[in-house]
This record gives sequence, C-alpha cells and structure tokens, in this order.
Amino acid sequence: MSLPKFTNVAHSFHTELKNRINAYFEQNGKSTTGNYKLFAKAIILLLSFITLYVHLVFFTPAPVWAVLECLVFGGLIATIGFNVMHDGAHGSFSTSKVINHLAAFSLNVLGGSSFMWNMKHNIIHHAYTNVDGIDDDIDAKPFLRLCETQKFYKIHRFQHLYFWLTYSLLYLYWIFVSDYKKYFLQRIGPIPLKKMKLADHISFWGFKLLHLFLFVGLPIYVVGFEAWIIGFLVSGLFAGFVLSLVFQLAHTVEHTSFPIPDHISGKMEDEWAIHQLKTTSNFATKNKLVSWLVGGLNFQIEHHLFPKISHIHYPAISKIVRQACREYGIEYLEHRWVYQAVFSHVAFLRQMGR
Repeated sequence: MSLPKFTNVAHSFHTELKNRINAYFEQNGKSTTGNYKLFAKAIILLLSFITLYVHLVFFTPAPVWAVLECLVFGGLIATIGFNVMHDGAHGSFSTSKVINHLAAFSLNVLGGSSFMWNMKHNIIHHAYTNVDGIDDDIDAKPFLRLCETQKFYKIHRFQHLYFWLTYSLLYLYWIFVSDYKKYFLQRIGPIPLKKMKLADHISFWGFKLLHLFLFVGLPIYVVGFEAWIIGFLVSGLFAGFVLSLVFQLAHTVEHTSFPIPDHISGKMEDEWAIHQLKTTSNFATKNKLVSWLVGGLNFQIEHHLFPKISHIHYPAISKIVRQACREYGIEYLEHRWVYQAVFSHVAFLRQMGR
C-alpha cells in the first residue's frame, strides 16, 4: 500500500525541538540513554520476577497467597515490559548495543516476539500514530471502535462498560495468537513485514518454545493443571489489562486526534512532530511512583517525539517541550491525575460507541 507522507517544513517544529533537546544534553554533559538508576530498577524488577516464579512453581504457597502473588507476577510482566524491554527495543536503555538487545529480548522470554514488536511499535505505531488502517494499536475490531472512521456495531454502545475485559485479553492474545498471525501472514495490518533472516526465524520459534516450557509445561508438571491454569490466567489477564490501559491512556482519550491523509495527495495535514502532539497525551507526570512503574510512559508526548531518549530523562525534557509548545501555540495534551485520564478514556469509548 502507499503510506501517507507528512508535510515538509523548511524550519520545522521538530527541528527546533531537537536543537533545544540536544543543547540540554550537551550543556549538562548527560547521555541520552539510561544510567545507574535505570540499571538498578531493571535488576530489582528482574530479580523480583525470578524470585516470584521460583516461589510459585517450586514452593507453591497457600491458594490465597498464590493468587495474590500471581497478581504481582502479572504486574511485573507489564512493568518489565515498560521499563526494560521498551527502552531496550528503542536503543535507549544503554550505550551498549549488546545490552540494548538483551533488554529488548526480555520480551521473548515473556512470550512475545521482539522482531514483531519492533515492526509493529517502533516502525509503524511511532511513524503513523492514530492513523486508522495503518496504526495497529488502534485496531481492536470488531470488539472496540477506537476512532470515528472505524465501522460501528451495536455492541460498541456498551464498550465503555466491557473494555476492561477486552483489555485483559491483550497479553494472552498477543503471545498465543497475534505474533503467530503476523508470522504466517508476513504482514501487520496492510504493511508487509521486513524480510526475516534465518536467525530471526530460529529466534522466533526458539523463544516461543522456551516460553511454553517455562510458563506452561514445567508449571503443569510441578503443580498440576488446575493450579497452573488459575495462576496463569490471573497473571496473564492482569498483565494484559495493565499493558492495554497504559498505552490507551496515551492515545485514545478525549481531545486526541485521529488524522487521515488527503485522499488524493496522500499527505497528512501536519508535519510529523505536530502530528505526534495532536495524537498523544500525557498523564500523572508529577507522580513519581507512576513514572517509576510505567517506565515514563506517562510522558508519552516526550517518548513519541524522542523515542531514542531513555525515559529517565523525560521529566527534564518535558519542560523544554512544554515551553516550545507555548511559544509556537501548539496544544500540549495532559491529564494531571491517573483517574482523570481513565475517566477521559471511558468518556472517549462512550463517545465512539454512539
């Protein structure tokens, strides 16, 4: 298919932003990648994940405690994805390419495919945010209608009530259906996958088998099918809900845009950086705990404008982005609290269900 093109501007807003951000890092003598704080957080999360896995499988606690631990385990799956895998996949976790690859490969151990993620997220979603028919992140048909250009079904009248159930299925659908669908169809939506090398095929199947062994076969062998299926669903459904909600609060809330290219020229109305600001919203940026847990993805504007900068720098560079937006008269979308963003998302789903 012919992909849309963004408007070219002689002295673009994005160029101005990049100049200011580059000046910030040069003046402060900082690297754009992670530092000891991010590395320490990664170690804490990964050790917690391994400890819980070992305790649940080999030292299985009483049912009530096991369920609670499975909830925490599901939260850790999402948090490792936000903090370790996400930065690694964007090459912003470390100055070392090897460490970035290892961080990105944490997704493979958790059941996903870093190859598919790179294509779906880094290439498609970041380039064509909220463009219906291209951005796979807003394609939840037929269960959810996430923009006005998508077909309306009667069930969508209730999507603001049942969305939590659909979101909970994301992680399980991702690792057991979506990755395989992309692999065999060799495309993501209408966009063909880049050609997979032999190493990519081996990595895809090797890690899928490893995940099935670690999180399905071995637990069933040790604790039995019934205990495994309860724990697996509790952790998987909770991980899916957290993953879905965090990403949806960034792009599918009130006042975010869903631009469409001109049907003749194929061009978007705005330059790329302004497109990102119109389609993205921040939330709870003053809440340090939220920022720590979601890997700075509450600073989604900064992440979309500068995906190769580690999330540990987002609080600082957000001040620069805000100031530039004020000077250029560009709206900076944000919800101060998490609950405000959630309410806005529910209101948006209700609006799309009409």
